[in-house]
Amino acid sequence: MITLGDYLVVSAILFTMGFAGVMLRRNLIVILMSLELMLNAANLSLVAFSRFRVGANGLPNYNGQVFVFFVITVAAAEVAVGLALLVALYRARQTTNVEDIRSLKF
Repeated sequence: MITLGDYLVVSAILFTMGFAGVMLRRNLIVILMSLELMLNAANLSLVAFSRFRVGANGLPNYNGQVFVFFVITVAAAEVAVGLALLVALYRARQTTNVEDIRSLKF
């Protein structure tokens, strides 16, 4: 049987992989993907807590799962803005490498 601890371990591994991607990689696309991985790890833990927390009536508490929909909405908006900035930056500087970008002035 899968326990809450198993879900939290997988969530921690995903979050660590995303954090390592943000810290170690220098490509903006990979950094954005790593941020999404971190958000999905947080979503997994929210759903796991929501599933395993049972109320007095014997039904799970769905507040965490509802909150996940809001996190997904914010993540979609973050991706849209991030990719728009990435395209504008690539057109101006012809690179997506973080180290090549010294300032945000065009």
